[in-house]
Amino acid sequence: MDTLPTAATTPAPPAGGDARWVAVVGGGPAGLMAAETLARAGLVVRLYERMPSLGRRLLMAGRGGLNLTHSEPLPAFLARYGPAAGPVAAAVEAFPPADLVAWCEGLGQPTFVGSSGRVFPRALKASPLLRAWIARLQALGVAINLRHDWRGWDEGGRLLVAGPDGAVATLEPAATILALGGASWPRLGANGDWVAPLAAAGMAVTPLRPANCGFVVGWTRDFAARFQGQPLKTIALTLGARTVRGEAVVTATGIEGGAVYALSAPLRDTIATEGRACVAIDLKPDQPLDALAAKLAKALARPGASLATVLRKAAGLSPLAVNLLREAHGVALPREAGALAALVKAVPLTLLAAQPIARAISTAGGVNLGALDGSLMVRDRPGLFLSGEMLDWEAPTGGYLLQASFATGRAAARGVSAWLASR
Repeated sequence: MDTLPTAATTPAPPAGGDARWVAVVGGGPAGLMAAETLARAGLVVRLYERMPSLGRRLLMAGRGGLNLTHSEPLPAFLARYGPAAGPVAAAVEAFPPADLVAWCEGLGQPTFVGSSGRVFPRALKASPLLRAWIARLQALGVAINLRHDWRGWDEGGRLLVAGPDGAVATLEPAATILALGGASWPRLGANGDWVAPLAAAGMAVTPLRPANCGFVVGWTRDFAARFQGQPLKTIALTLGARTVRGEAVVTATGIEGGAVYALSAPLRDTIATEGRACVAIDLKPDQPLDALAAKLAKALARPGASLATVLRKAAGLSPLAVNLLREAHGVALPREAGALAALVKAVPLTLLAAQPIARAISTAGGVNLGALDGSLMVRDRPGLFLSGEMLDWEAPTGGYLLQASFATGRAAARGVSAWLASR
C-alpha cells in the first residue's frame, strides 16, 4: 500500500449547540465527498473515522492503478447498477463520470482513458489525489477526528462515538451522514459491524454478500500446487446465456480474475439456489470451432504426436490450459479432433462456493434502498442520511464502484443541505 496520508485530529465537538453542525461518519470516498460538499455549502462539518488515517481502501485500490470511473456513454453506465438501484443511479446521473474527472483534475491530478475505456489519474496511484483532497478538506474547515468509532445511538437517538481512549461521547448533530462501507477488506476499516445497530433501529438490511469475488473449485492437489497464481489469458466464460471475455487466475482453492468478477453476481446467486454453478471456459474465443478442429486433425494425423504437443502447437494452449482440460475431462482426453476442439471451446468447470466476503473486491447487500427517500435520507429517521457501499447495490469493477461511492456521498450531502434549509 502507498504511504498513508495523515490528517490532523481535532477534538470532538460538545454535545448539542450549533444547529448547522453535521456529522459525517466514515473516511472513505463517500464520506470524504460528503464532507467536502457540506463544507462548500457553508455547513460546519465534523468527520469521524475509526482508523488512524483516511482513505485506506482507496489507497489499496490504487495499488494496481486507481480506476476512478469509466468513459462509456452515460445510459450504458447507469445500466451497470441494475434496475433496482434507482437512487444510486440517480446520484450517478447527477454527478456523472465527466464531473468526477473534472473534480479530480481540480485537485491537480490529470486523468487519462485507458484502452478499455477505464479512467485513471495519470499518477495511477491514489496517494497524490488523497493528499490533495485532505488538504482541501482542511482548508474548507472540515474537522477530522481519527480513531473515532461510531457506536450507534443512545435511547434518546443521540450519536455515540468512542474516542481513541475508548471513552464514548454523546453527540447531537443537526444531521448525520453514515458512510461506513461494506465488509470486504475489513483490515482497512469497513467490516460491516454497522449492520446490527441499524437493524436494531428498525432498518431493513439485506444480508451482506461478496461481490466481484473469486470462487472455490475442487482442484486436485497436484493441479493446485503446480498452477496456483498462473493466468488464463484471453478466455471467454459462459454461464447460461451470458458470456464475458477477459482473463482469470488459478488460485490454491479456485479461480478469480476479471472474467470471473464480471459474472460473480449471477454465479453467487446460482450457487445460493442450486448449491453449485457450472460454467464453460472457451480457451480460444477467437478461434472458430471448425477451424480449430481442422488444425487439431492435421496435427493428430502426424505419427507419434502426443496430445500435449498437439494442444500446445496446433491450438496454442499453455501448460495451464492443457492441464485444465485434464482436470475437467480426466487424464484421458479424446483424440478425435472434433471432440477435442469442442472441449477446448467449452471446458466445463464447477464452482462450489464464493470466496469469503473478506477476500471480495466489494460487497452486495446493505440497507434496503426502499427505506430511503430520493435524497438518501432514512424515511423513518429524519436527519439520518446514508451513502456508499453500505447501501444495497452492487456493480462490476471498471470504475463503477468508486463512481457510485463518490456520487452517493455528494447526493447525501446535498440532501442534508436541502433538509436543513427546509426546516
